[in-house]
Amino acid sequence: MTTDALDRLDRAILSRLQVNGRETCEAIGEQIGLSSSAVLRRIKKLEDSGVIDRYVALLKPEALGLGLMACVNVRLEKRADHAKRNPMDEFRAAVQAWPEVVECVALTGEMDFLLRLVVQDMGAYSRFMMDTLLRHPAVQDCKTSFVMDRVKATTALPV
Repeated sequence: MTTDALDRLDRAILSRLQVNGRETCEAIGEQIGLSSSAVLRRIKKLEDSGVIDRYVALLKPEALGLGLMACVNVRLEKRADHAKRNPMDEFRAAVQAWPEVVECVALTGEMDFLLRLVVQDMGAYSRFMMDTLLRHPAVQDCKTSFVMDRVKATTALPV
């Protein structure tokens, strides 16, 4: 399904679900002028086509004792010591196993990746950096910025 195939009702459903993924089809239908069965059919179509990827619960890091957020720019080595090893692929695979990393994006420019870390405190940050990230064989350099205030934090996409 392309964005062109989404009509105003699909977009309205998506907007409502981004605010509350547990909202009932009946409640959505009342808001947008459709029956609950029509809303359910549209949601199923959006799920089947991959527009709706998955449903999750969003947790407050502070409520779980995760009070420190950091953004870490990572530069990797460009060549492997031997031809069989690809540093980018190795790093991408390793990141998947690090629970402190809640987001990892590949970048253009001077650095290769940006990691968003959520940890308990400075001690946990230090342990992650020294025991995990800086020990990865592909990591050449890191630069960290600490989050002082979350000015905007949303998972909602503009539909």
